[in-house]
Amino acid sequence: MLVLIAVVFGIAGFVKGVIGLGLPTVSMGLLAVAMTPLQALTIVIVPAIVTNIWQTFAGPYLPSILRRLWPLLLVTGVAIWASGALIAGPYARYATIVLGILLVIYAGLGLTRLQFRTAPRNEKWIGGIVGLLTGVISAATGVQVIPSMPYLQSIGLEKDELVQALGVFFTVATLAQAFNLTSVGLLNASTALPGLLAMGAAFAGMFAGQAIRQRMDPDGFRRWFLIAMLVLGLYLAASTIVSL
Repeated sequence: MLVLIAVVFGIAGFVKGVIGLGLPTVSMGLLAVAMTPLQALTIVIVPAIVTNIWQTFAGPYLPSILRRLWPLLLVTGVAIWASGALIAGPYARYATIVLGILLVIYAGLGLTRLQFRTAPRNEKWIGGIVGLLTGVISAATGVQVIPSMPYLQSIGLEKDELVQALGVFFTVATLAQAFNLTSVGLLNASTALPGLLAMGAAFAGMFAGQAIRQRMDPDGFRRWFLIAMLVLGLYLAASTIVSL
């Protein structure tokens, strides 16, 4: 299992190093092949928090991001906290199906390059709705990219500002998840070794991805990455439905 964790987070970190995102999504999707989303989340959460905090402060846009995105951030955190029982409750066995569907949606949006636009006057209230939906989905599956990612891409942030905004958003979401896991005793000393191993492998993968980013075709890599996420999502959803 430790070897699996190291390989998964090395791959996820590499993806993040090349295209700037995807660590929790990739790691949750791959780990869900061998364990439940709840078990995967207890391993993913610490590396996700550390890498997202690093991304949060790697830029000059933090004050403006907080002013602009506070409804999204606040509602997401509250919704994750309020929905904390979903991933371990009576419907938890359906979480892998939902996770698979989310990966398919995430990959489909990326492959079609479908673009949404949110007018500045509507950002606050739409951000609140997106935060509510993302928080509930994240509490149930551990994945925070739907519908937050399309929304953040729709409000016209500059490239570097968007990267930092993603770091801020995912930091808030993962900290709320960590609070839920800690409050029910699932994030404890027994998860320390897998978490540390995952974090080390993730950073190694990130540095490798960043080092060879200039030698690769990022668009081509991103396309094949999304195709792989699409296939993985279909597999997770279909195999879980068959086993129920």
